Amino acid sequence: MTDHLLFVTGKLAEKSLARVLADIAPGRYTYEIRVLGVTVAALLTTDLIARRLGEVGRATKVILPGRCRGELAPLVARFGLPFERGPEELKDLPQFFGAAGKPRDLTQRDVKIFAEIVDAPNLDIDGVLARAARYAADGADVIDVGCLPDVPFPHLAETVQALKAAGYRVSVDSLQNEELLSGARAGADYLFSLSSETLWIADEVAATPILIGADPRNVESLYASIDAFAGRGRPFYADAILDPIHYGFTESIGRYVALRARHPDLAIMMGLGNLTELTHADTAGINAVLLGLCSELDVAAVLTTEVSQHCRRVVREVDLGARILRAAKAEDAPPRHIHEGLMALHERHPFPYSVAEIADFAREVKDDNFRIQVSAESVHVYNRHGLHSARDPYDLFPLLGVEADGGHAFYLGLELARAQIAWQLGKRYEQDAGLAWGVATDTAPEDKRHFAAERSTSQARKRRKRRDD
Repeated sequence: MTDHLLFVTGKLAEKSLARVLADIAPGRYTYEIRVLGVTVAALLTTDLIARRLGEVGRATKVILPGRCRGELAPLVARFGLPFERGPEELKDLPQFFGAAGKPRDLTQRDVKIFAEIVDAPNLDIDGVLARAARYAADGADVIDVGCLPDVPFPHLAETVQALKAAGYRVSVDSLQNEELLSGARAGADYLFSLSSETLWIADEVAATPILIGADPRNVESLYASIDAFAGRGRPFYADAILDPIHYGFTESIGRYVALRARHPDLAIMMGLGNLTELTHADTAGINAVLLGLCSELDVAAVLTTEVSQHCRRVVREVDLGARILRAAKAEDAPPRHIHEGLMALHERHPFPYSVAEIADFAREVKDDNFRIQVSAESVHVYNRHGLHSARDPYDLFPLLGVEADGGHAFYLGLELARAQIAWQLGKRYEQDAGLAWGVATDTAPEDKRHFAAERSTSQARKRRKRRDD
């Protein structure tokens, strides 16, 4: 039976909603639109809807505005049918319904993430544990204890033991045989990196080795390490070493391709730091491409680092990117339309409304409250007194009449600055909400069951009004 959807909205959005729904492929469902006596759809709450909705007729599901606040469960219990929030912008309804029937599973990934604490010798044990906790929270599976050339690490064994006691899987990365032996005897699960000349270390400890070539740029040297260790019947990883750009990057990709062709079932490790650390570009995109290589080559594990400040979200980027790539591979499709988290600077559909549509909204407004929207052309602010458009908020300030209202001026300045940034970069702007930066920031997901706390500017305006009264 075809679903009959009941869309709840406000007066300002009614015409736009009708146009959008008319353009969605017919025959998939029938629908009706109901305006519940408010001008702006975002002002609807689940309590208000419960009071005003009335009979739902033959509806099989009710779609609420994306910004509607409050619990949905009481509505479901009262009316006996599903209630669901739609997208925050009604122009996103086609994508919303297109994706609704095919949820993506982002709970799994095929790549194990090693996160290296590069400066571990310079940290005390509490410092190492704090760093490990952050990396693990961001998605790391193994905490790699990095050793530094010519820097003593007298507390290496104690550090490994503390990490193991805290429940982490641990690897040790060193060029010194003594440090590799000390870390493994203290309980490390993995060792970076053994070649044909140092395989004897693996015979003395139980840790799983990551193998490299005695000459890292010679793939035949790597094959020699693999062949020498394979007869031991123990698990290992092989790393062909990804080189930095202009220092053999393209050739090093060829080594990984050759390694996979020669050993179809081998567990391969790839270090990502030579690209992310030594390329001054946003790391989310770099990691997405590298994880694409990993996906095509069935790479089993990656080593990540967060040394440079521009790399401070790398572990989180790799975790999300690996989940996206797994989902895309399962669908035999490019990694698109799955998750927006790696698109920190730009967005696919940054400007949902045209200048003409925004002008239509402005004509319907009958109150003094300012609305701010962004089109591909500029920033727009309007209330019942008129619509103003500009690319620079300084050009708008003289037109708003808020010189004597500090709180309101501060609020509008903040929102217009966000709107200008959104226009400049091509990001989605929503009034009263911070810009979305994907995994580049620590922004918590919005909980729409609860109402936002009143901000200091609103409190100041109320105090000023009481004084004036």
